[in-house]
Amino acid sequence: MCEPKQAPGARDDGVTRRLRPAQLLFEPPEAVSDPEHFFDLESIEDPRELLTRSTELALAFRAAADRATEFQAVAAAQLADPRRFDRLPTAVIAERAEWSEDYAKKMVEFGRDLLRGGSTVE
Repeated sequence: MCEPKQAPGARDDGVTRRLRPAQLLFEPPEAVSDPEHFFDLESIEDPRELLTRSTELALAFRAAADRATEFQAVAAAQLADPRRFDRLPTAVIAERAEWSEDYAKKMVEFGRDLLRGGSTVE
């Protein structure tokens, strides 16, 4: 299981700087059905251009994954909030998210930290 990590660009002083990821261009439906097609990278012949675009995509996907993880943490914290009449135990949250219970506890804490003011989720 993955552990929550500090978002890219975050500094130890509590100030978070957001990186602007490369624009993700959506694949047309006919391209998605072709297993060899991936964001038109296969058509780029210049290795410099290929490296640049593939790096942009990798950074964009990492940023998107980090952002999604923050939203997961906030949702887990909200679901575990003892003030909610419908709160869920961490074991149930873990099962729904396909996490271990220990990881769910860490994500709840991470989400609480985000909700308390270290929030990067908007």
